[in-house]
Amino acid sequence: MKKLSTTSGTFAMNILQSEATTMPLRDDFPPSGSDYLGGESDGYEYRTVFGGSRLESTYEMVRQFLAEEGYEDVPLPKDAEELRLFRLPTRNKQILMFEDNGYVHNPIKILFPQDRRKRSTLILCIYNEADPQHLLKFHRILERVEAAKSE
Repeated sequence: MKKLSTTSGTFAMNILQSEATTMPLRDDFPPSGSDYLGGESDGYEYRTVFGGSRLESTYEMVRQFLAEEGYEDVPLPKDAEELRLFRLPTRNKQILMFEDNGYVHNPIKILFPQDRRKRSTLILCIYNEADPQHLLKFHRILERVEAAKSE
């Protein structure tokens, strides 16, 4: 067995300590304005885009990311074929503004982009469950209440 030098050993120890102190996104939601692993957070919603050569590989990337970030208990479609069943059949942009085009299960949304040419792209949205109005925001109840007030 090769013995690490003191410098290498210290470096390796720092990496291990760094990894040990990194909390999954579910336990330590990124604050507003932060850039976490290529995605953006407003403190309530974390949004990132995945793109692979095929939808199947993209969906596997999403599943792996969710498992690593503490969301392994959230029910997901079993595969990309089942995920496709959640795509809205319409191309009407007005309807797509008010409906989620993809799979939704609190606290995540796996959405298809509006541009149907991006067949192997998925948008992952994760919502901060610690927010006091999480359920009202996640299910867009507050948006509906505000829209009703303005009518």
